[in-house]
Amino acid sequence: MLAVSQFPAIARIEALCTSRHVWPVMDAEPGLSEQYRMASPWPIFIALGIPIAELGIIFGLFPLSVGGLLLFGGSAAGMAFESGYAKTPWRGLFGVALPLGVLGAAFIFTRIALPSRGLAIVAAAVILAAAGVAGILFSPTAEPEY
Repeated sequence: MLAVSQFPAIARIEALCTSRHVWPVMDAEPGLSEQYRMASPWPIFIALGIPIAELGIIFGLFPLSVGGLLLFGGSAAGMAFESGYAKTPWRGLFGVALPLGVLGAAFIFTRIALPSRGLAIVAAAVILAAAGVAGILFSPTAEPEY
């Protein structure tokens, strides 16, 4: 017959189960402790904004492409602010609007010759830039007060 002592891993498990070891108690709300990092909501919105915008651009659906690019641009600006790369979220909107405007102009004025799709990209860039201007002008403080 086999003895438990022949298997060291089983012997250790048995020793732990029979000892008066106090197991650590888990918190009911693990994200609320200072010890844990809070999860950021921005990556999921970026991951949704890109394919939504691509579907709108590929199939020529103006509202879908503008909405997807707004979701992507706003989320990218929020992520840059949250991680400390931007001092305010409003300046991050300009950082996203500028490349989108250039891309949209390339769609309109180059050999690609897709003016309706380029117009959707430029429209999203203009809306993002307008939101950045409005945020800078009308935001009472640089830091949001929650």
